Amino acid sequence: MGGGGREGRSYRSRTQRKHFKQSRENVWKRPKPDPSSTDSTDNPAWQPFATQNPSFDEYYKEQGIVATEEWDRFIEVLRKPLPAAFRINSSSQFCSDLRSQLEDDFMKSLKAEVTEEGEVDAIRPLPWYPNNLAWHSSFSRMQLRKNQTLERFHEFLKLENEIGNITRQEAVSMVPPLFLDVQPDHFILDMCAAPGSKTFQLLEIIYQSTTPGVLPNGMVIANDLDVQRCNLLIHQTKRMCTANLIVTNHEAQHFPGCRKNKNFSSASDKGIETESNIGQLLFDRVLCDVPCSGDGTLRKAPDIWRKWNVGLGNGLHSLQVQIAMRGISLLKVGGRMVYSTCSMNPIENEAVVAEILRKCGGCVQLVDVSSELPQLVRRPGLKKWKARDKGVWLASYKDVPKFRRTGIVPSMFPSGRCHMDTTNDGDKHENGIDANSIGLQPVEDAFPSTDNLDEEVCDLPLELCMRLVPHDQNTGAFFIAVLQKVSPLPGQETNISPQGNMPTRNDAPPNQIKEETDGLEVNMADGTDEKDPEGSSEGNSIDNEDGAPAEPDPLSSGKDDSVETEVPVNKETGGKRKLQMQGKWRGVDPVIFFKDETIINTIKTFYGIDDSFPLDGHLVSRNSETNHVKRIYYISKSVKDVLELNIQVGQQLKITSVGLKMFERQTSQGANAPCSFRISSEGLPVILPYITKQILYASPVDFKHLLQYKTIKFADFVDAEFREKASNLMMGCCVMVLSKGVKVSSEPIQVDASTIAIGCWKGRASLSVMVTALDCQELLERLLMRMDTEKDNSVQGNITETDEVHHMNDNSESEKPENATTSS
Repeated sequence: MGGGGREGRSYRSRTQRKHFKQSRENVWKRPKPDPSSTDSTDNPAWQPFATQNPSFDEYYKEQGIVATEEWDRFIEVLRKPLPAAFRINSSSQFCSDLRSQLEDDFMKSLKAEVTEEGEVDAIRPLPWYPNNLAWHSSFSRMQLRKNQTLERFHEFLKLENEIGNITRQEAVSMVPPLFLDVQPDHFILDMCAAPGSKTFQLLEIIYQSTTPGVLPNGMVIANDLDVQRCNLLIHQTKRMCTANLIVTNHEAQHFPGCRKNKNFSSASDKGIETESNIGQLLFDRVLCDVPCSGDGTLRKAPDIWRKWNVGLGNGLHSLQVQIAMRGISLLKVGGRMVYSTCSMNPIENEAVVAEILRKCGGCVQLVDVSSELPQLVRRPGLKKWKARDKGVWLASYKDVPKFRRTGIVPSMFPSGRCHMDTTNDGDKHENGIDANSIGLQPVEDAFPSTDNLDEEVCDLPLELCMRLVPHDQNTGAFFIAVLQKVSPLPGQETNISPQGNMPTRNDAPPNQIKEETDGLEVNMADGTDEKDPEGSSEGNSIDNEDGAPAEPDPLSSGKDDSVETEVPVNKETGGKRKLQMQGKWRGVDPVIFFKDETIINTIKTFYGIDDSFPLDGHLVSRNSETNHVKRIYYISKSVKDVLELNIQVGQQLKITSVGLKMFERQTSQGANAPCSFRISSEGLPVILPYITKQILYASPVDFKHLLQYKTIKFADFVDAEFREKASNLMMGCCVMVLSKGVKVSSEPIQVDASTIAIGCWKGRASLSVMVTALDCQELLERLLMRMDTEKDNSVQGNITETDEVHHMNDNSESEKPENATTSS
């Protein structure tokens, strides 16, 4: 881990990222045929990838990943396509319906389609995942797309995935969040979060025990380095419709700690009122799913066979240690971190975990989770392994040639030592620092010449780690280690703040700002200020609200208009620290608390929002000009605290997405409405229990018709009472709730988890839905299924064809806003 300072670290990380991206490119693209050739046999449209690599076989046979007698079975399964897997969103109101549909419909209808050897069922719940919420299919994604008999099932998966009711995810990828032991009040950091499946899973867990209209006390910060992958992360998690998520764009190994320091100017001095009750950004749980060589994904990415080489894992080892150590430093005492990779390489797995334990010196322990998820087949971590470099096997660091010691570091070996000398000071670098603890290049005298090539055995309890191998449960491969922080890291003395469990450091000199990275104290003038070429350069703009490429702000002058205050930093390094209150990150609009009382009061009055719903202080926007605000986002109490802290410490967090879109400005005909902001579909479930005006309760028949035809005249509604109430509403956005009986109740419906509601637009003569066509399709199918069930049970009674609405007039007068769905 030689020197080089910030520039050296930045260069290495960029090189590693480029290498990693190239190794994980889309491998299912078919090669284009040569247009100059007419012989189709010489230019096939598709050729299977070669699923073998002699170097791969030699490496993993020597490492003893599986027993010799298992090797043939292991490699046989590894060469087969990966079966598709998916997870039902436990927070979806249709969770039970989806599970019943899978159990009672698809499991039976697809039974004859089993093609995988050893599989009994075409689809089945994963036995180790709680509550039958995760499912395994015996078909690969390719088979699902190509097999016509599976078309209905494939369409089901696509629709429910796009809406957010299910998440298509590799089975072993679902495992790490389950070992975090997440509780609803936990602060969670997902350090390398894209594409977002695990983040979605973490959000599901903290929402499991909540009721409609009540947000959990916990929150998730999902971080990723790559801008485009951040956009993918935003798109993936947006389906969750959560106010408890912040998406950030940082190098994971330099993720900011946002620690308050008295050198920072008070935010209130700048006219920004904040009430944050946390003094430092520390987490109850950290998911550290680091970048890796990815050879555990060979079944779904067979092109890795061709690209695989030993250097992939060796090149990422030091970065993985850095990221993991940063995760530990951000973890609260008593908190739990899961370190995981989709690699089988012990250099990326056991070697990294062993180095974490050595660096932390007893402050961190491996957790025995053998009793958790008992039906998950797992194998213990390795206690011994070798490194390989330039075609040569290396049993310990003393075997590394001198000219290769900058690339092959001591932490790659089981002992983690520079040499076999066991004296107390034998490993000291010439400057007196322990070379083992920081990975520095040791002095040459520390390497006595020896021919002893005995393999090292790690004396740490690495058997508590777990390996998931493909042939145990017909999955991909994964590595997982669960760590608990039992005391502060060396040099990270803490005090408990008056607010409870948020430690703040008391040993930093007044003129210094320090963060722990890799277990060392290093001076940082905000480690995230470094201009990352991918994260903040021109041409890599982030959409700060929708996750799509952002358009240039017509109000922007093109200059950085941020407010800056110079704050003294370490005297040794000199210079000033710039404190920027807004616009710090190029291409990312600042997050601003929305406090326009006129607009807020208009919204509250128009919808009759109960005072018990906390709007004040929980609304944010991305535009400082109130008149130009298009979207207003709602944030939970936990996210509010983090945003306030972030403002106080100078916007250290580069936030690309935050909050739940609650209100959206309506233009066009909507400008004539008393309230220019409509309730967003994403925010409706949260605010619904508190709305007392602009709300309608519709019978199943009228609700179904509106979903079918998208726009209906008041005169064409079946229920006369509903017709009258709809026509008497004020013009603008309204909410239509499905009544559970044929006759519309005159009393408001008690909102619960089963309540179905949609946003509509009330015009002069008609009502129009304001949800997407996909949402209409999903709701209509669910509604028809429920109606059929109720008819079978004689609960609702018969709904006959005589109830059908009169012929719709295609030329009906309506005032649909631009967001209203048109009739298909």
